[in-house]
Amino acid sequence: MKYCYDCGTKLINKELEHEGIVPFCPNCNKYVFPIFSAAVSMIVTDKNQENILLIKQYGTDFYRFVAGYINKGESAEEAVYREIYEEVGLKPIKIAPMKTAYFEKSNTLMYNYLAICDDTSVVSNYEIDEYAWIPMNQAMDALKNAKLALEFFKYYKDNIRK
Repeated sequence: MKYCYDCGTKLINKELEHEGIVPFCPNCNKYVFPIFSAAVSMIVTDKNQENILLIKQYGTDFYRFVAGYINKGESAEEAVYREIYEEVGLKPIKIAPMKTAYFEKSNTLMYNYLAICDDTSVVSNYEIDEYAWIPMNQAMDALKNAKLALEFFKYYKDNIRK
């Protein structure tokens, strides 16, 4: 962040006791802490974790995970259930947090979850262009153009999946 989000003045770095160097607005006379969005992305699998659900959205030609922003007043876990239901009509039987990562392109902290679904009958709607259940051994190749999704999948593969 280079400018104050209240007045637009260029920020300077200033020492704040117990915090270190923090951006400071000399016009507003206040420290400006980072503001960013929060979102969830989900590795949606069938109940045996043999296949992963990937989607295409927004006219892109590459697969990604089901994902979405966390609404004001909503927990990350509530957002996981809501987004999966909104985008593909599924209701997970189990979710588990996995890894977080900052996504600079949209200034978003991404919370990645594993979501296991008993029913795999996707209900496609206006939020997705295409979907596919991909065998786990083909997921890395299917995600090759989605850098953050690939990072999350590698974590799942190396640390979670049995």
